[in-house]
Amino acid sequence: MVPLRRLLRSMRRRVPLWVVLPVLAAGTLEVLLHAASWSVPVPAAEQDAAFFPPGCREPDLAQARANAAFVMLARNSERREAKVTVRSIERQFNAWYGYPIVFLNDEEWDPAFVSELNETAGGKAVFEVIPRDVWSFPDWVDPEAARRSIKAQGETGLQHAGQEGYHHMCRFYSGKFYQLPALQKYKWYWRLEPDVEFLCAVTYDPFVEMERRGKVYGFTIALWELGDSCPSLFREAADWMDARGVRPTALWRATVSASWAPWPLRRWLMSLLAHRDARGDAWSLCHYWSNFEIADMDFFRSREYQAFFDYLDRKGGFYFERWGDAAVHSIAVAMYADPAQVHHFEDIGYRHDHLYQCPANAPGEAAQLPGSEVLARGERDPKWTAEEPGGIGCRCECDRSKGTRNHPEYCLDRLKRPNTRKRRWITWPLRLVWP
Repeated sequence: MVPLRRLLRSMRRRVPLWVVLPVLAAGTLEVLLHAASWSVPVPAAEQDAAFFPPGCREPDLAQARANAAFVMLARNSERREAKVTVRSIERQFNAWYGYPIVFLNDEEWDPAFVSELNETAGGKAVFEVIPRDVWSFPDWVDPEAARRSIKAQGETGLQHAGQEGYHHMCRFYSGKFYQLPALQKYKWYWRLEPDVEFLCAVTYDPFVEMERRGKVYGFTIALWELGDSCPSLFREAADWMDARGVRPTALWRATVSASWAPWPLRRWLMSLLAHRDARGDAWSLCHYWSNFEIADMDFFRSREYQAFFDYLDRKGGFYFERWGDAAVHSIAVAMYADPAQVHHFEDIGYRHDHLYQCPANAPGEAAQLPGSEVLARGERDPKWTAEEPGGIGCRCECDRSKGTRNHPEYCLDRLKRPNTRKRRWITWPLRLVWP
């Protein structure tokens, strides 16, 4: 092998320096301009604050309700876990506001489940069975080929990838859910899962406030998707944008890391690495954790979203990969929504599985309303956890054994907080090796 120093000397003899330097300068300038084209404006001040001042407010029992419902997909075998969730949301919010809960199942309901959960929900529950043609392989997917792929995915150890029902669920929540006859009359939904805890009192109506403020999507936790679950999803979505002439929004820019490779190599990198568009720029894998979402179903019923879902559905990635509804929703929101239309509910305490958000309580009687008779109707224990300066929670019951109160980082913070400029410049070199 020719030593590098000897090779450089040879190149220097063959190509004059006055030729090399302008080429290098032009290449560097092109890379910098390309990276700048993906820049995200950093806010001058905190964005997307909680809807109301920190702490509790008296629930407005006379306020008109939104056209909304809770939605929970559950199995008959998850009766205990479903009851945990319903008890929690009734205690922390729905005892005052009384929204219906629509339960969905791909099998006929067990009468014991119906009786027990309807009682827990105060008689406001509705139980629906998902049509078989919605919870199954579409006509253009070979079921046996899909099952072989699902089996192979499961053998890799990828979470849930070997479960056929999980793939059906991801496809269902990505595109068919909003069209169910049982949900057609509703505009807003709040998604629930079995075995979820709500850790703070929610004394305002999130549905009403979302509608009043022009929001379309709300979340509690954002984190990084498992890259192996959807290696081609971002490329397909980016190709869809190019074909439809959809211009990148600020949200889309916030989810993309510009490639720092020079122009001829960017497209080549795209062919070697997952999660890149046709120009070689990378998806950060940031997505909203969709087991908690409060959203406008009209956004997902729109012609643009339904066309996007149909396009993805025809690609087969819900079965031949493990495209999750969280990633699909997040990419669509980034594609079609403005940052001002998305809300982070950082004042809502929430736990599902091992992920956990629980804000510190705002200090003082004016924030926690210890004498409120209306809040007492929720049968709350008045011994909530300690109040702290800077806290925003209302009577939050945080489990200090879990360590940090909040999920440690939200990967779209650069659209929310001014101090993310520093973090972005510290972390960008990592993007060169990990998109």
